[in-house]
Amino acid sequence: MPLVTTKDMFEKSMKEHFAIGAFNVNNMEIVQAIVKAAADENSPIILQASSSAIKYAGIEYLKKMIESALDEYDIPLALHLDHGPDFETCKMCIDNGFSSVMIDGSKYDFEENIALTRKVVEYAHSKGVVVEAELGKLAGIEDDVNVSASDAMYTDPDQAKEFVDRTSCDSLAIAIGTSHGAYKFKGEAKLRFDILKEIKARIPNTPIVLHGASTVIPELVEMCNEFGGNIPGAKGVPDEILNEASKSGVSKINVDTDLRLAMTAGIRKVFVEEPSAFDPRKYLTPARELIKETVKHKMIDVFGSTNKI
Repeated sequence: MPLVTTKDMFEKSMKEHFAIGAFNVNNMEIVQAIVKAAADENSPIILQASSSAIKYAGIEYLKKMIESALDEYDIPLALHLDHGPDFETCKMCIDNGFSSVMIDGSKYDFEENIALTRKVVEYAHSKGVVVEAELGKLAGIEDDVNVSASDAMYTDPDQAKEFVDRTSCDSLAIAIGTSHGAYKFKGEAKLRFDILKEIKARIPNTPIVLHGASTVIPELVEMCNEFGGNIPGAKGVPDEILNEASKSGVSKINVDTDLRLAMTAGIRKVFVEEPSAFDPRKYLTPARELIKETVKHKMIDVFGSTNKI
């Protein structure tokens, strides 16, 4: 099955009130785990790569790995650029066969964000590629994205409508309280569902995206720390809150930190329990399995995307 855009899967998600997981990929084992989980659960998926992941793995390697996965499994799969920093990066991904790109102009003022997004949209649409944009600023650190808590701000519902009208973007990432990285909340986890409701009322036909939405699964954090890690106090968005978001109009939920934790926990466990192990297959196989189970949990218990093909 060839790559697809997110258009049809988002239309179905908005109609049936579920979300689609967008999982960040960096290497072969992560790709294999996610795609196998999606095939097992009969779920559409989005595989996404940041500019840092592309620099690490190489755009041709990433593309060929995903093409190989599509040869093996017949599932709707979109290949997406996560947090495209500029027009040139978006163009490179479009020209190399990505079916979806994100242009992150959230660091600019409103008018500059519109101008940049519009430029990417015009080029992408001419090539049959869809565009995700961002309005509002999430706090936290992920790859090349670094926003302090003092600079973070919620998405304004009125601006959201104007932004979509003027840019013709295909989906919109909003800020309602999530943040990047493994340390999302100091106190009680809370999302501004009132803002989400207002935004959906103004742009009912535009798919909404949540970034910084990993659960930071406590069991994985504990496993990392048990086997030599040092990530105390890590805290994400609880599953039940993300499940509510999935039913409340969010079509795409990004997952990166949870996959990193799963891979790290799986590897650390082998290194501690079998310190003589040095065959990469010995420690990458359980890490891959832990990622697969993490993704399946998201699809079944959080996003509701199981059997939505």
